[in-house]
Parts: sequence; structure tokens; C-alpha cells
Amino acid sequence: MRAVYHKHTLEFKQPSGTSRGILKTKETWFIVLEDQNCFGIGECGILRSLSIDDRVDYEEQLQWVCANINLGKDQLYKSLKEFPSIQFGIEQAFLSLESSNPFELFPSLFTKEEKPIPINGLVWMGDKDFMKAQVVEKLDQGFECIKLKIGAIDFDAEIELLKFIRSQFSSELIEIRVDANGAFKPKEALEKLKVLSDFELHSIEQPIAANQHEIMADLCRVTPLPIALDEELIGVFNVKEKQQLLEQVLPQYIILKPSLIGGFSGSNDWITTANQLNIGWWLTSALESNIGLNAISQFAYTLGSPLPQGLGTGGLYLNNFKSPLYVSNGQIKYNKTSSWEIPYF
Repeated sequence: MRAVYHKHTLEFKQPSGTSRGILKTKETWFIVLEDQNCFGIGECGILRSLSIDDRVDYEEQLQWVCANINLGKDQLYKSLKEFPSIQFGIEQAFLSLESSNPFELFPSLFTKEEKPIPINGLVWMGDKDFMKAQVVEKLDQGFECIKLKIGAIDFDAEIELLKFIRSQFSSELIEIRVDANGAFKPKEALEKLKVLSDFELHSIEQPIAANQHEIMADLCRVTPLPIALDEELIGVFNVKEKQQLLEQVLPQYIILKPSLIGGFSGSNDWITTANQLNIGWWLTSALESNIGLNAISQFAYTLGSPLPQGLGTGGLYLNNFKSPLYVSNGQIKYNKTSSWEIPYF
């Protein structure tokens, strides 16, 4: 078996605002396997300042993986505990290699009969008018669930935006999720949650910064608004630690980003523990190219969650890869008659 990797810098069509600044590009790497004229590909993508494996030796680790690919998926996965995005890429690449179609990792009604997956429409951070325009666009596109990034502009302005949405659409018509990315200070968090709860929101992601477990546990116990852990899951590697975290904090939801938490296996570990504790969950992509998005979408469908998933459309970038994935009426779909265009094949 032969393995190589390729770096690809994704370019945003327009700068996109997050709590960690304005994004213009995103780095990603692809592991490509070749064995007896069969090919496999997997994406290893990081988010600078967020991914636990945003390290100076990242490419060195990719070189090691390619040089030792014959160790096999399981042994490589175990050796990559501190590199969850590479774990994810390895899982994809081997599933891709073993499949009759290298882009069909999890054959299902999603890929075979084009059954859709409901998703939330993401509204990027910006000034009030920019965010309002995005909300209107998402509603016009048929989304029944939208997700707003908050915490970057004035809180009062964000409340006015929520007032606007609710003045036009009731909670029966439009579900709203908000993501604070840890922006609230612990002393102010509960009061802000009380204000936000007036708008009948579905949930809020990560209201305070990660690694404040006692404070987060207290907040989850008294919150008037369901709390979803996101960044809190990053860097928690073994099953026992995952169980201890969820038992201590007892959030209403957890959000699973395979690129950040060790791929399919890491996600399944969290799901198993969450189900035991009656904690809800959904999957979210993390600005991957269509390669990674394809893998996450297929995986998400097999899990059968009834909640809208946080799957990006792949349409953010100027230089993404042509794929069968598309979004229509607030759902991500797979056009089985469409072809892929990947330069590494």
C-alpha cells in the first residue's frame, strides 16, 4: 500500500466572521491511499486556534502516517490520539479504499435514493444589517432551523435581531439555535440566558468558555434555555474522561464535530455516553471541503438523529471540489448521478 498527502488551502468567497476573528482561508490536507489500483481519500482539516492538533509538527505527523501506512487503520488511529483530525482522515481514507465507490463510505438511503438530511442554516457574524440579510435569505431558501453566531457584536443589537426574527416567524415556524462560542463571562451568563429564553430558542452552544466544568454544571442545572457543549469536548481523549465530563456537567445537548474529536470512533464514544445520560446530540461539520463534508453527512444519516444537523453546504469556498452534495429547502442531499472532480485521482 502507498500513501501520500496533499495540502489544500480553501479560499472563502467572502471573509467570514467568527468569534475567533475573520476567516479568509482554511488549511486542509488529504491523505490518499493506493493499493492494487484501488484508491481511498480522507480529509484532515484543522481550525486555527481551536483544533487541539493545531501544532507546528502537524505535517511531520502526516509524513509519519504515510511512511507507516501499513500499520493499518486501527493501530494508526491509536497512535494518533493527540491528532483527532488525522484520526478522522485515516478513518475516511481506509473506508474509501475498502469501498467499491471511494466516495461512498456509508452506503444508505442518503446515497442510494437521495433521502435528505435536515440541516440548520448558518448565519455568520457581522453587523446587524448583514446578519439580518442572511436571516431573510435563509428563510427564503426554505430553512426551518437557523443558527446564529452571537457574542461578537453588541448584545443589545443581537437581541434586536432576535426580536426581528420572532416578529416575523413564530417558534412553530422557525427553530433558532444560537452559538456564543464561549463569549459570555460566567457572572453575566445566567442573566443573558434569561433574556435569550424570551425568544423561545432551541438551544445555546457553549455560553461560557470551555474548561470551567463546575461553573458550566451549575449553569446547566438552572438554565432557562437548553445548553449544548461544543468546544468543551475538544481535547478529551479517552472514554472514561468523556463519561466523567458529561456526568459532571449534564448538559442538555452535545455537538459533535468529527474533525475536532477523533472522527467517527470519537463521535460514537460521545454518543454512547450521551445516550446513557439522556443527553441529546447532533453532528456539525467544521468548515471542511466537500470531501470531509461528504463523509460527515453520510455518517450522520446512518445515526438516524431526528434533529437538524449542522452540516455546511460546501458553497463557502472559491476552490472547493465538485461533488454530488447540494442543499435544497433546508436539507442536504446527494445527487447520485452527479460526479466528483478531485485533482488527486
